[in-house]
Amino acid sequence: MRTVDVLVVGAGLAGLHTARLLAGRGLNVMVVDRRRSLSAGIRTTGIFVRRTLDDFDLPGHLLGPGIRDVLLYPPSRRAPIRLTSDRDEYRVADMPALYQDARSAAESAGARVVLGVRYLGATRGVVHLAGAEPVRARFIVGADGARSRVASDLGLDVNRRWLVGAELVHPIASGTDVPAFHCVLDPRVAPGYLGWVIDDGRHAHVGVAGYPHAMRTGIRHLLDAFAADAPGRAAPTGPIERRGGPIPVGGVLRRLACPAGLLVGDAAGAVSPLTAGGLDPCLRMSELAAAVAADYLRTGDRHVLGRYDGGALRARFRGRLLLRRAFAGIRSPAAAEAAVAVLRGRTGRALAARVLFGDGSFPDVVPHLAAPAIDRPH
Repeated sequence: MRTVDVLVVGAGLAGLHTARLLAGRGLNVMVVDRRRSLSAGIRTTGIFVRRTLDDFDLPGHLLGPGIRDVLLYPPSRRAPIRLTSDRDEYRVADMPALYQDARSAAESAGARVVLGVRYLGATRGVVHLAGAEPVRARFIVGADGARSRVASDLGLDVNRRWLVGAELVHPIASGTDVPAFHCVLDPRVAPGYLGWVIDDGRHAHVGVAGYPHAMRTGIRHLLDAFAADAPGRAAPTGPIERRGGPIPVGGVLRRLACPAGLLVGDAAGAVSPLTAGGLDPCLRMSELAAAVAADYLRTGDRHVLGRYDGGALRARFRGRLLLRRAFAGIRSPAAAEAAVAVLRGRTGRALAARVLFGDGSFPDVVPHLAAPAIDRPH
């Protein structure tokens, strides 16, 4: 039976980033994922916000052109509100290539990444896997998505509120227009959320999301109907890829860690509960999680785990959680038209710009400890 210091379940961005940081501290790290290819089962558009681009060393050649314009549309799609920043606010990543890059970085740091292996459960430090022999792990990192099995097995909190999102990704002619982020507020196609169109310079992403109970005609029907007349570069041409999955919107979970392991990424509720920017808290929380886990494994002091406190992290989302509740209350086209009308004024535009462009729009999570490297046995 293989023995590791840390087993990371899930090879998404949060799992791979956490694995790289832990391996870089000298820990014996193994990552497992049920997918046989990291290009399969992608659930995110891959929108990176300015703060992420400023603070993290992302491979520029895998990112689309900078986006400065956001257009907000009412249900009528008439007279959208254009908000323009003087800086690049968004870039859309080639996610299959970015995942592969993150995998290579984790492996270069010393982590072992194994695909095509499904997590079945853990008992007293022994992790049972489908497709591989059991692994004995001192610590488990749950990076296995919004409906995390690891969270349940470790007795940690689980996501209770989410949207369901879906999008079409199709090729476009590059360089024909200045890229923009089109957001449509229309509860008929995206109840409680937005329809969107954004591109990465090579592909257009056309998507919708909403509360499952309100999507009476089904998300695929809503997506196809929206794509037929969505603004921007919406008309699908050529091969089409479909993406989708649950989006946690209840905020960071309160109980994120225990002596057996912790949660990162969607499993921790670490996405923006309003719009875009979910990859930013994903990376920031992963850095804190790696620092805490490494220090705990070095010292055995359970009090260290208290520094990965979901309650404290959740407080950083307070404003966005309030906005999410307000957003969820927009249930008719007339209410959506009225909401967009309010945003047309000076105060409304300033509020929208602050949410979409402001430095304080996304939580700043800084590790409070830096664990020294742990010597790996030779």
